Amino acid sequence: MRQVECVVEVLREVLGPDLVAAYPYGSAVCGGLRPHSDVDVFAVTGAATTPGQRARLVAGLLDLSGAGAARGQEHPVELTLVQLTDLRPWRYPPVREFQYGEWRRDAYEREWTPEPEVDEDLAALVTMVRQRGVALVGPPAADLLEAAPAADVRRATVAGIPALLHELEMDTRNVVLTLARVWATLATGEILSKDAAADWALARLPEQDRAVLAHARAVYLGDAEESWDGVRPRLRRATQALVTEIEQVA
Repeated sequence: MRQVECVVEVLREVLGPDLVAAYPYGSAVCGGLRPHSDVDVFAVTGAATTPGQRARLVAGLLDLSGAGAARGQEHPVELTLVQLTDLRPWRYPPVREFQYGEWRRDAYEREWTPEPEVDEDLAALVTMVRQRGVALVGPPAADLLEAAPAADVRRATVAGIPALLHELEMDTRNVVLTLARVWATLATGEILSKDAAADWALARLPEQDRAVLAHARAVYLGDAEESWDGVRPRLRRATQALVTEIEQVA
């Protein structure tokens, strides 16, 4: 996919020989991109990044990602960069070197630059990349990255829920679908795609709590408009139903 190749080219230009590996994962390699899918890339560097390098990564990705892309509308890019020595040997909680996500575009355009920080969610992300990542640079992910223990994956999966709920009104579709995926992950041990996780959860939710998740799934697949007016009165109840299921499994 051309957009993934462009992301990798930015990584090569900024990191040079320190770029150890790059793995697209998620919808781009598992069933195809949906209308609202991100282009997900996980990359590994052999050295710590400088503030200047992180600023150059932001600048390069701003031109490639989402509605603000220089060539016009593109899929949003989500890039996670880790330093190899922060993940091997594995320890919890892990440290993330850099992350770009389109939800922070306003901050990037004000010249904010991400810094290395602890990221519990890397336990789940490393698991997904080891299972489904495609090596565009470097060895297969399962050969390079150590497996995160199942207990750490479960902890990481639950740890992000408060932050998700804080974003419910601003990022409704993503929050609802991610909660469904958290539930499915905890219950099955598998990290499913968002639409597959929604299917799994819809089959198990009480009928009165399904409409919001069904709408989120339809929007994600491009079968409905991104409007929540019709289900907004049920949004809080449906979200709480998902959280309750997660708490029972966890």
